[in-house]
Amino acid sequence: MWKSWLWLLLFWWLAGCSPAPLQSQLYQIYQRDSLKVGILHGPTSYYVGVDGPVGFELELSQALADKLGVKLELYPSYHLEELLQKLDSGQVDYIAGGLTVTQIRKDKYRASPAYRWINEVLVFKQGNIWPRSLNELSDSIIVVKDSSHAETLQQLSQDTPELNWQQHPTLDADEILQQVVDGNIAYTLTDSNQLALNRRFYPNLSIAFTVRDNLPVSWLIAANNDDSLYAVLIEFFGAMYQSGELIALEDRYFGHVQQFDYVDTLAYIEAIEQNLPTYKPWFVHYAGELDWRLLAALSYQESHWDPKAKSPTGVRGLMMLTLPTAQQMGISSRLDPEQSIRGGSRYLHRLVSRIPERIAMPDRLWFALASYNVGWGHVEDARILTQRDGADPDKWLDVKQRLPLLRQKSVYQTTKYGYARGDEAVSYVENIRRYYDTLLWVDERQQAELRLEQQKKRLTEQLSSENSTEILPTNDDDGN
Repeated sequence: MWKSWLWLLLFWWLAGCSPAPLQSQLYQIYQRDSLKVGILHGPTSYYVGVDGPVGFELELSQALADKLGVKLELYPSYHLEELLQKLDSGQVDYIAGGLTVTQIRKDKYRASPAYRWINEVLVFKQGNIWPRSLNELSDSIIVVKDSSHAETLQQLSQDTPELNWQQHPTLDADEILQQVVDGNIAYTLTDSNQLALNRRFYPNLSIAFTVRDNLPVSWLIAANNDDSLYAVLIEFFGAMYQSGELIALEDRYFGHVQQFDYVDTLAYIEAIEQNLPTYKPWFVHYAGELDWRLLAALSYQESHWDPKAKSPTGVRGLMMLTLPTAQQMGISSRLDPEQSIRGGSRYLHRLVSRIPERIAMPDRLWFALASYNVGWGHVEDARILTQRDGADPDKWLDVKQRLPLLRQKSVYQTTKYGYARGDEAVSYVENIRRYYDTLLWVDERQQAELRLEQQKKRLTEQLSSENSTEILPTNDDDGN
């Protein structure tokens, strides 16, 4: 249906029924069989993860390429200015990167339909004096050069001439936030989504106040008389909204980071440094087909890595297994950390295997985690409720909206397994997702630091070896 509509549209333009040029942009995309996208590096758009490139903007662009039936060619960059030059020269079809639609950008480029909305917030370090307005700032605001935040501050300076702010020529948004945590920068202006993602790693980042709210986020395309790609984007985003695919994609990347608990995040990062090393070898050994860091995140949600943890309902140990489950998994002592991890991993693998194969990752995993908490029977009840409502029972986004209904008598009395604390199961899964993301970041940073140390060591040894060979021994024939 999509391709038929697009070819009809393309024929219409080529027949001269549109002011678009003969070789329209859409025609060129089909001719070369590829969609060329300039994409910004960053946690909100595109980054290289454990299994390769991932990111919200990457998946959204891949969805468009799939709709068009062409290949996706990415042109990643850390600098927006570099991507804008590629757009100006026609090297890319559009730029994706969680870009806020500012007046300067609208004057020079065309924006796609908005697909997200963000707030711009002033950020400072927890523990410092909390400024309540721009007039209470005691230091300069530092932002990324030529960013939307720089444009915001430029506009604010017209009403507040004494406003002190600077554009940093080299640091990106994440690096500036880290500098705030380190105490080297007092304030910065950032997007609410960017902050939510970074607070998983830097809980000391605090919001002073919101500067601008409800700002549209769009892709940028060239501003000319060629409407072919723009028309496709209108159709694409409309279809993504209507099908629920856009909301599901947003939930996958950002749904679990909207809630923030300062104390819990701080305690978790401390536990990663102090407690996790004791149990990490067992998480790695028994992870099986799963990522050991996911297993560790599940364990932290269950017991906070306390091997002697016990709940009022009788579940015990590092993975908080019930006695029947422990016996089924061949575990003789739930308080033995290694046995508990082995049993918990086996049980999670069993739950994953029970999820219908048609359900793709990561939804398949979220269903399994919810089952670990509340039982597969109750999850299946929620899936049936979801289907009754005309929603998709194979999507975690849809099912998690019905799980809390299992607390209501008017609802649970119509289900097979009855009452359940479904709202707790939802929070349970979202917490594990946050813990997992944080652990991924910490572990990858530690691995990078280890590789750097190893490179320095090899370089030192190499230089030492070269110096020793240059100093050759001499023979003193005179005996002196």
